[in-house]
Formats: sequence, C-alpha cells, structure tokens
Amino acid sequence: MTVKHLRIFVTVYREMNITHASETLHMTQPAVTRAIQELEGYYGIRLFERMGRRLCRTGCGEELYARAIHIIDSFDEMECCLRSWDEAGELRVGASITLGNFLLPKLVKTFQTQHPDLKIHAVVSKLETIQQNILDNKIDLGIVEGELRSDSVHTECFTQDSLEPIVPPGHPLLLKDTVFLQDLLACPLLLRDRGSAGRAFLDHVFAAHGHTVRPVWESMSTQALVNATAAGIGISILPKQLVAQDIASRKVSSLRLSDETFTRNNYIVWHRQKYLTGTMLEFIGLCRTLHTGITAENPSQAHSAAFSQEISPRPSSGSLTVSSAPATSLIISQMERK
Repeated sequence: MTVKHLRIFVTVYREMNITHASETLHMTQPAVTRAIQELEGYYGIRLFERMGRRLCRTGCGEELYARAIHIIDSFDEMECCLRSWDEAGELRVGASITLGNFLLPKLVKTFQTQHPDLKIHAVVSKLETIQQNILDNKIDLGIVEGELRSDSVHTECFTQDSLEPIVPPGHPLLLKDTVFLQDLLACPLLLRDRGSAGRAFLDHVFAAHGHTVRPVWESMSTQALVNATAAGIGISILPKQLVAQDIASRKVSSLRLSDETFTRNNYIVWHRQKYLTGTMLEFIGLCRTLHTGITAENPSQAHSAAFSQEISPRPSSGSLTVSSAPATSLIISQMERK
C-alpha cells in the first residue's frame, strides 16, 4: 500500500465514479480499478459495494477516507517542507457569518501585514458548512459562533459576542419596564434559518428556558430579517454587530431582557488530526490575543484594543514557519449584509 493508492482511493471516494476518477487522475480506468482492488485485498475489506454500475461507500471506506485525507495532507506537508515550501505557502481559513463580517477581515489584514507573501484563502459560510470543510480538509482553521458538534474537531473558546432582540419602533414591548424571554414568544418571531450558528444558539437558549421556537419567518439573510422587523411583521434576535447601524439609525429598536443576555462563546476550530504548521500556530495565537476582546457590551472598543498594537508572531518548536505567494483570496459563499 502506497500514498499513490490512497490518492486514487480518495479521488474515487469523492467522485463515486471510476470513469470520472480516472479522468481526474489522468489514468486509465483499469489502472484505477486495480489500485482499489489492491487496497481491498491488502486489508481484506470492501471499500465500495458495486450495485450494478453504481458505487456505494462502505463503513470501511468511510473510515479509510477520514484517515487517508490527513495522511495525504501530512505527506504533502513533508514534501513541501523538504522543497522549501515556506517560500510559497497558503493558509486556508473559514468563518461563520457574523465573525466573517466583523472579525475575519481584521484578523486577515493583521496577519497579512506580518506575512506579506502569504496567500490567505478564506471562506465565509454557515456553521454546518465550516464544520464540513474542516472534516473534509478543505480549510485549515475556522472561527465560528457556537461550538461544533463533532468529536473529530478541536474547539477552543477565544472570545464572546451577543445577540440583540430587535423590534419595530413604537412596539408595545418598548413600553414595558421589564421584558422577559417569554414575552418574545407572544410575538411573531423572525429568525435565521436552521443550520446557521445564530439559529442553533437561539434554539438552545429557548430550550434551556423550557420553550420551543416556531418562527413565522426563516431567512439566511440578516438584512431581510431586519427589513421585515422594521416593516412590523414581527421581532427578531440577531447578532449585535450586524444590527448596530440599524439600531443607531432608528430603523429598528433594541430590547433588553431581564432573564436572558443572549451571550455566546466564539471558537477557533481545527481537525484533531490536523498537522499545525508554524503559520497556523501563529494565526491561532493571534486569535488568542482576543480572549478578552469582543464582549457583548462593547465590541467596537474590543476590536480597537485588539488591533491597535503590533502582534508578535509566536515561535513554535518543530513547526514549519510559512511565508508564501502574494495576495489574499476572500471567497464569501453566503454574505448577509447586502
């Protein structure tokens, strides 16, 4: 069994088609089939079930894939190191929506200043997408609102933020001296869609108070929810940073509850089997400097304090310090402020 066998297997696993895999690998179909058969014969297992012309993954195939992608990645890291990969490296980071809007750009800018030749590839998307990208080794590190639910992912809390209940101006709840979480349930709720970090957090908060959330609106767009709230359709609960301007302009009004602050932890995450290069460790260190940064009460001041000083790179023993090709590539898959 060789690394080449694993590369072939991973490609077939992703394509689920021998013909497509052979085209991707620039190999003949018989050669690809033979490599899979050699792997199966070597371990005495089935990696795929062959149902007519279709391939179906087996449990052994799923287990091998989860390990093979990191074996291949580690092998590539070694090869790149031996070939002076530190002269042209890449850091792949992901962020869930709120942190992708307000924190990731500042992190990337600060880190790019320290590593002007480093290419940083970023993805901003839903919490579920970031988790899957971590598991599939499509990104190296992620920063997310809310904890990922996978034993394969390492999570480390590095800061906090909060969500803000918002209502249209003149709403009856604004006249109450004391507002409780249960008061919100008497109003039509306009919330983020399932699978988002914000929605997962709110479902958990309401459940902890013994309530079930049944929103009348669900949207992947924060601005759509703000506009619907301003139009008087209902009330919403959204990240404070994303609605600060709308509150300041009096498009909507904010509520403070007596029994809930909607404060949540933010995490930096990576795969437990991920080899952390020197560059990755430095980026993690940069995030750790924000441990006392963003708070529910004063996010702007925390941002200013965190980024007003020069942050020294963290030396790491036995790790590869990477500097690399020019430019920062930022891919926003689901940006919300439109």
